Amino acid sequence: MEQRIQEMAEAYKLLADKTRLTIIALLQEHELCVCDITDIIGMSQPNASQHLRKLKAAGLLNEKKKGQWVYYSLNPDAEAYVQCVYPYLPSMKDKIAGLNNCCGPQEEA
Repeated sequence: MEQRIQEMAEAYKLLADKTRLTIIALLQEHELCVCDITDIIGMSQPNASQHLRKLKAAGLLNEKKKGQWVYYSLNPDAEAYVQCVYPYLPSMKDKIAGLNNCCGPQEEA
Protein backbone atom coordinates (compact mmCIF):
# COMPACT_ATOMS: atom_id res chain seq x y z
CA MET A 1 0.00 0.00 0.00
CA GLU A 2 2.74 2.47 0.90
CA GLN A 3 4.62 1.72 -2.33
CA ARG A 4 1.49 2.46 -4.35
CA ILE A 5 1.09 5.81 -2.60
CA GLN A 6 4.75 6.58 -3.29
CA GLU A 7 4.29 5.75 -6.99
CA MET A 8 1.24 8.00 -7.16
CA ALA A 9 3.06 10.83 -5.42
CA GLU A 10 5.97 10.59 -7.87
CA ALA A 11 3.62 10.63 -10.87
CA TYR A 12 1.78 13.67 -9.55
CA LYS A 13 5.11 15.42 -8.88
CA LEU A 14 5.99 14.91 -12.53
CA LEU A 15 2.67 16.37 -13.60
CA ALA A 16 3.02 19.32 -11.22
CA ASP A 17 5.65 20.78 -13.55
CA LYS A 18 4.16 23.24 -16.07
CA THR A 19 6.44 22.14 -18.91
CA ARG A 20 5.72 18.44 -18.46
CA LEU A 21 2.00 19.07 -18.16
CA THR A 22 2.17 21.12 -21.37
CA ILE A 23 3.98 18.24 -23.10
CA ILE A 24 1.23 15.85 -21.98
CA ALA A 25 -1.41 18.26 -23.33
CA LEU A 26 0.42 18.47 -26.68
CA LEU A 27 0.77 14.71 -26.96
CA GLN A 28 -2.89 14.29 -26.16
CA GLU A 29 -3.54 15.73 -29.65
CA HIS A 30 -1.14 13.36 -31.46
CA GLU A 31 2.43 12.06 -31.42
CA LEU A 32 5.18 14.62 -31.89
CA CYS A 33 8.89 14.71 -32.58
CA VAL A 34 11.10 16.35 -29.96
CA CYS A 35 11.88 19.21 -32.35
CA ASP A 36 8.15 19.93 -32.71
CA ILE A 37 7.82 20.02 -28.92
CA THR A 38 10.78 22.38 -28.56
CA ASP A 39 9.33 24.60 -31.27
CA ILE A 40 5.98 24.90 -29.52
CA ILE A 41 7.29 25.26 -25.97
CA GLY A 42 10.23 27.47 -26.90
CA MET A 43 12.99 25.62 -25.09
CA SER A 44 16.24 23.95 -26.02
CA GLN A 45 16.27 20.40 -27.32
CA PRO A 46 18.37 19.09 -24.38
CA ASN A 47 15.96 20.66 -21.87
CA ALA A 48 12.89 19.21 -23.63
CA SER A 49 14.61 15.82 -23.91
CA GLN A 50 15.20 15.82 -20.15
CA HIS A 51 11.48 16.35 -19.50
CA LEU A 52 10.55 13.68 -22.06
CA ARG A 53 13.01 11.23 -20.50
CA LYS A 54 11.40 11.69 -17.07
CA LEU A 55 7.90 11.23 -18.44
CA LYS A 56 8.95 8.13 -20.37
CA ALA A 57 10.74 6.65 -17.34
CA ALA A 58 7.53 7.07 -15.33
CA GLY A 59 5.62 5.10 -17.95
CA LEU A 60 3.58 8.05 -19.18
CA LEU A 61 5.03 8.19 -22.71
CA ASN A 62 5.95 5.85 -25.52
CA GLU A 63 8.63 6.60 -28.07
CA LYS A 64 8.93 5.36 -31.63
CA LYS A 65 11.85 5.82 -33.99
CA LYS A 66 11.09 6.76 -37.57
CA GLY A 67 14.35 7.02 -39.44
CA GLN A 68 16.56 9.46 -37.57
CA TRP A 69 13.65 11.00 -35.65
CA VAL A 70 12.09 9.94 -32.37
CA TYR A 71 8.36 10.52 -31.94
CA TYR A 72 6.65 10.60 -28.56
CA SER A 73 3.06 9.70 -27.72
CA LEU A 74 1.00 9.14 -24.60
CA ASN A 75 1.18 5.63 -23.21
CA PRO A 76 -2.39 4.28 -23.33
CA ASP A 77 -1.42 1.82 -20.57
CA ALA A 78 -0.44 4.57 -18.11
CA GLU A 79 -2.06 4.33 -14.71
CA ALA A 80 -5.69 5.47 -14.48
CA TYR A 81 -4.81 7.93 -11.71
CA VAL A 82 -2.59 9.73 -14.24
CA GLN A 83 -4.95 9.48 -17.19
CA CYS A 84 -7.79 10.98 -15.17
CA VAL A 85 -5.96 14.33 -15.42
CA TYR A 86 -5.91 14.36 -19.24
CA PRO A 87 -9.52 15.43 -19.89
CA TYR A 88 -8.94 18.59 -17.86
CA LEU A 89 -6.01 19.77 -19.98
CA PRO A 90 -6.72 22.55 -22.47
CA SER A 91 -6.71 21.79 -26.18
CA MET A 92 -3.41 22.41 -27.94
CA LYS A 93 -4.74 21.99 -31.49
CA ASP A 94 -4.04 25.64 -32.34
CA LYS A 95 -0.41 25.31 -31.19
CA ILE A 96 0.11 22.12 -33.19
CA ALA A 97 -1.55 23.59 -36.30
CA GLY A 98 1.25 26.15 -36.62
CA LEU A 99 4.09 23.61 -36.66
CA ASN A 100 6.78 23.74 -39.34
CA ASN A 101 7.16 19.93 -39.27
CA CYS A 102 10.92 20.12 -38.85
CA CYS A 103 11.16 16.32 -38.87
CA GLY A 104 9.39 15.97 -42.19
CA PRO A 105 5.90 14.63 -42.84
CA GLN A 106 4.59 12.13 -40.32
CA GLU A 107 3.50 8.75 -41.52
CA GLU A 108 0.43 7.26 -39.95
CA ALA A 109 1.26 4.00 -38.21
